[in-house]
Amino acid sequence: MPSRPARNPATAPVSAVIGVDSSTQSTKAAVVDTATGRLLAVGRAPHTVTGQGGARESDPEQWWQALRAAVAAALAESGLDPAAVTGIAVAGQQHGLVTLDADGNPLRPALLWNDTRSAPQAAALTAALGREGWLDRTGSVPVASMTAAKWMWLRENEPAVAAATAAVRLPHDFLTERLSGAAVTDPGDASGTCWYDPDTQGYDPELLALTGIRADMLSTVAATGATRAGHLTAEAAHALGLPAGIPVAAGTGDNMAAAVGLGLGAEGLLDHPVVSLGTSGTVFAATRNRPHSALLAGFAATDGTRLPLGCTLNCTLAVDKVAELLGLDREDAAPGGEAVLLPFLDGERTPDLPAASGLLHGLRHDTTRQQILGAAYEGAVVAVLRALDELPLVPRQATDAPDAPLRLIGGGARGTMWVETVRRLSGRAVILPDSGELVALGAAALAAGAATGRDPVALATEWGTGEGRELPAVPRDTAIWDRVTSVLDRATPALLTTRP
Repeated sequence: MPSRPARNPATAPVSAVIGVDSSTQSTKAAVVDTATGRLLAVGRAPHTVTGQGGARESDPEQWWQALRAAVAAALAESGLDPAAVTGIAVAGQQHGLVTLDADGNPLRPALLWNDTRSAPQAAALTAALGREGWLDRTGSVPVASMTAAKWMWLRENEPAVAAATAAVRLPHDFLTERLSGAAVTDPGDASGTCWYDPDTQGYDPELLALTGIRADMLSTVAATGATRAGHLTAEAAHALGLPAGIPVAAGTGDNMAAAVGLGLGAEGLLDHPVVSLGTSGTVFAATRNRPHSALLAGFAATDGTRLPLGCTLNCTLAVDKVAELLGLDREDAAPGGEAVLLPFLDGERTPDLPAASGLLHGLRHDTTRQQILGAAYEGAVVAVLRALDELPLVPRQATDAPDAPLRLIGGGARGTMWVETVRRLSGRAVILPDSGELVALGAAALAAGAATGRDPVALATEWGTGEGRELPAVPRDTAIWDRVTSVLDRATPALLTTRP
């Protein structure tokens, strides 16, 4: 990738944009130099997630307060005159259900992507059209995380709230509307609802009727995440300390923004897979090919290409819990030997086992605590990588060409054991991008696109935010792979499902 152009601060005043990453646990606001992509400052503010059992909820008003606090902290750290900011965009956690009254106020806490109470409704939706029917219509089979399933849960369990709902928003839509006053989303985040058809690039009327929601209750779908949703309102500008009237991009979901930050898309890299290791584990790639697999969500990318994605619920937090139970540091692990640990502590999405719990198999007298922890890493990584082979990527042109390297991102990418486990179980080279705030940087590229009219993937490629260190491939550990997948296939679902 081209190197970032140098800037002479004595002759060139900084023009900046703000990219917001509103995730499950916190909000980050990145102030980015529009010309170079240089990260000038990052502000942070936490969120609270509540709920017992399968419930996971957050107050949307807290997201807005966190966005305000994060932007204020970032501006203070950057030392910039707020007048230098020329655009803003939000990337948010996907799928969440935000219900608003006629005045735009939340009626209840948002149901988050990892709330599994809607599993029965997802199963009912799947049965209504069949797996193939859903794959043909949306590219995705409904699971508990999808917004449509959450809306069905609300209608069945809190009918008064559903009846009072005037508008439904995704988390990033809610914040974009607070900034601009416009109810706008993008193809990427819309494709995670099970209401949107990436082929027609619009909401499917039959799916809306099936779930009992009206199109006028949903956000308008902009052409891309960099499309101007509107301009910063005077009220929002006062709350954030930014100039009124600057462009607000439509924004997108967090996975789509990470893809932009990596330079994935029509104006960048196509068919290059990414593994993200965070609260959830994901594998995805920007491609022009239509996916058709129940292991994948058939997402659209925010730039008009596709972003098929496999997602597991249990990744870094699950492995950290196992380390805590064993009294070990997360890095004090060894390959699992004969032990297999499937760390499905919070139910699971891929495979679709929302009522699953963890399973430990193959203990011996000589099994060590370090091997059990290593087995937790292996179980989590196998669950993510099983979806890799389902991605509809263009084959390598030469038959003897090596597989494309995996770009490894997320909090786990900073852990030696995570990185080495991915290398051992994938057999691929691994690229570790230098930039640590890819979602926020991707959102900043969308903001810059809205401000300048340029393609955000091309901008991120010029910025070099996806560049990083490449680790060579190591021989794939097929013995451990086969051991884990054998236990997973034999245990599914009888030994993993503990709740009706």
